Amino acid sequence: MYELPLGDGTVRFDLPDCEVDVAEPPGADVVDVPEAAREAVENPHGPRLSQLVDADDLVCIVVTDVTRATPDDLLLEALFDELGRAGIPPAQVRVLVGLGLHRPMTDGELEAGLGEYADRAVNHDPDDCVQVGTVDGTPVEVHPSVAHADSVVSTGMVEPHQYAGFSGGAKTVAIGAGSESFIRYTHGPEMLGREGVRLGRIEDNPFREAVDRAGDEIGLDFCLNVTHGPSGILGAAAGQPRQVVRDLAETAREALSVAVDDGYDAVVAGVGAPKDANLYQTTRAFTYVTLGAKNPLAGGDGRGRVVVPAALSEGAGEGTGERRFHERLSTADSADALYESMAEGYEPGAQRAFVVARALRDHDCYVTDSMAPAVVEACLMHAADSVPDAIEPGSRVLVVPDALDTLLG
Repeated sequence: MYELPLGDGTVRFDLPDCEVDVAEPPGADVVDVPEAAREAVENPHGPRLSQLVDADDLVCIVVTDVTRATPDDLLLEALFDELGRAGIPPAQVRVLVGLGLHRPMTDGELEAGLGEYADRAVNHDPDDCVQVGTVDGTPVEVHPSVAHADSVVSTGMVEPHQYAGFSGGAKTVAIGAGSESFIRYTHGPEMLGREGVRLGRIEDNPFREAVDRAGDEIGLDFCLNVTHGPSGILGAAAGQPRQVVRDLAETAREALSVAVDDGYDAVVAGVGAPKDANLYQTTRAFTYVTLGAKNPLAGGDGRGRVVVPAALSEGAGEGTGERRFHERLSTADSADALYESMAEGYEPGAQRAFVVARALRDHDCYVTDSMAPAVVEACLMHAADSVPDAIEPGSRVLVVPDALDTLLG
C-alpha cells in the first residue's frame, strides 16, 4: 500500500499487478523555524538588516503568496524584531504579498498565513507598478510600495523551480511584486529555451541571473528565506539574496536528490497542498518529472505517463496566469500544435501551458482523485478516479511521494 499527499490529507492505493519502486530522497532534520529564523537574521550573509536601515526609513517587506508553503508569519516576526533594533516602529513597515500574476489572497488566507501581520498586508496588483530600472532593455517595474520604500526586504522559499533552478532570493520581489513586462521577458519562449534554464540549476542560469539583476535594480537590501522537504522546514538563511539562495539550494540538494533508473512505464507523482489546489500549480509535478535532469520515463517502450493525485479545489486556477494557462490548453487541438504556436510568443502567465505542451509531446499526464475532472480533460490531459485506474497492469512504476521536493538524477 502506498500513500501520497492529496490536498491537506492523503490518498492510499495499491498496485498489486505492477513492479513498483519508490524514490525517497534522504531528507534532513527539520529545524525550529522561529529559532532558525532568528539565528539567520542575527548571522546573515553580509551586514545585519539593523545595520542597513535608518530609524526614519520606510520599509517594504515582500512576502510569498498562498502557492508557497513559506512560514511567512514566523519570518515576519524575526524581521520586525530586527527592524525594531534599528528603531523602526511597525507603523513604518509595509507588507506586500508578492502575487505575480496569481490571484489575490483572501482575508482568511492572509490571516492564516501572516497571523498578526495580516492587517498590514496588501495584495500586489501587477497593473499598478512603477519603473525602477531595466534588465537587458526590459523595464523592471514594481509595486509603488516597493518603489517608494527606503529599504526593501523579502521572504521566500528556496525550492526546486523549473526555470530559476531554485526559487527564492530576488524572485519574490522581481516576479512577485513585478509587472507583466518583466514576467513576459523572463517567462517567454526565448528565455525558457536558453541553455542553463532548468530545474535545480542556479549557476550559469540566464533566468536566475535576470531575476538577480532585477533585484539589484529594485534595491533589494536583505532577504530571509527558508527551504523545505517532505518532513518540513530544513533550514533558514538571511542577508544578501544571491548568497542566501546558494546556501539554501545546497541544503535542499543534499536533502532532496535521489538517483533513479529510466525505462519506467509510469511515474506516480505526489503534490499535496498548497500546490494541488489548481491545475496550473499541479502540473509542476508532470514537468518536473519529465523535464528535469533525469527523466525516469526515458528509454521506455512507449510514451510513458505521469499520474498525479490532486484535489483541484480551484479547478485550473483563478489568477490571470492560471486563466491564460487554461485558455491556451483548453482551446488547443494537440500538444504539438500548441507548442509550435506558443514558440512564437505568448502572454505572461501562459508559460506553464507552453512547458506542459512541451512535456505532453512525449508523455501523457493523468490527474486522479480531483474535484475538476472536466477541467483536466479539457486541457489535453486525462482524468481518472484513482491512481490504479490510471496505470495499466504489469507496468513498471516509480512512485515519487513528493515530486516538487525531489530532484531525480
